[in-house]
Amino acid sequence: MIPNTDNTSIISSTDLSNLTYITSIGCGLSVFFLCVALFMHFLMRRARKSEAAQILINLLVALVLLDLTFLTNEYVANTGNIIGCKLMAGFMHYCLLCTFTWFGLEALHLCLQLATISNPTTHYLLKVQIAGWAPPAIVVTVLFFMQKYNRLVIQTDTGKDVAMCWIIDSSVHYVVNIGYYSVIFAFTFTTFVVMLRWIVLLKRTTAGHKKAASGSGKRTGTGTSDILTIMGLCFTLGVTWGFAFFAYGALRLPSYYIFTILNSFQGFFLFIYYYKTSKFIGDSTVSAETSNTTEATQMENPYEKQKNF
Repeated sequence: MIPNTDNTSIISSTDLSNLTYITSIGCGLSVFFLCVALFMHFLMRRARKSEAAQILINLLVALVLLDLTFLTNEYVANTGNIIGCKLMAGFMHYCLLCTFTWFGLEALHLCLQLATISNPTTHYLLKVQIAGWAPPAIVVTVLFFMQKYNRLVIQTDTGKDVAMCWIIDSSVHYVVNIGYYSVIFAFTFTTFVVMLRWIVLLKRTTAGHKKAASGSGKRTGTGTSDILTIMGLCFTLGVTWGFAFFAYGALRLPSYYIFTILNSFQGFFLFIYYYKTSKFIGDSTVSAETSNTTEATQMENPYEKQKNF
């Protein structure tokens, strides 16, 4: 989903057709499931009170906008309207930078969840939302006035051209997109490793308590909830976008396929994670949870460690 910015990028027509087909189906499914997740979120007043859920919803909104602009990008490019193409390229770039930024803010929120902070930060969510949406707008505005957006042509080995609206300066693409994501990836991947270690330790502690309580020597394996948690963290932090770093040499084409498949279906996996980890409890429902249920919930959702910032 981060295209090469060379004006005469050449790729096999078969591979381009396959990648386009996978992307179209995946983005379509992602938009559908992300919209379902957004609809579910706004129906559940209890979920809207969670800071972690609201941050996740901002990421889902950014991904919905990115998928929609990607699906309609080629159509706008083929209209021949240069102004419209520049606007589409700028808006798609804005959605991409917002998505990267929200990956980083998700990681930051997880770090704050695990840290011990005594002084709460006022208007925490407002500050996070400004940080997530405002800086990318400034970058895109500057690039737009620098005339860095236009119609980009991708050529195949059969001579069939495919057009899209994107950044026409490769140096800008590598610095602004690849460079920025490299910083985000370093932070999010480190957070992912830390959270993975935290989940493993929590799993061992929970299994030890259950073993002591039951007096059984049976070992507890990795369950479906643990796998979904790890996958959810991977997609929520944007770790799968790291495959873009391997798009060189002999790994170029395989990385294109892996990158396209994983990130085209990212919305679907995020929906599964959101559905699995969210607490859908009505306002009138009051239930006493057992300690085992509480431990299981904490195991499924590391985001729900409540804290005021």
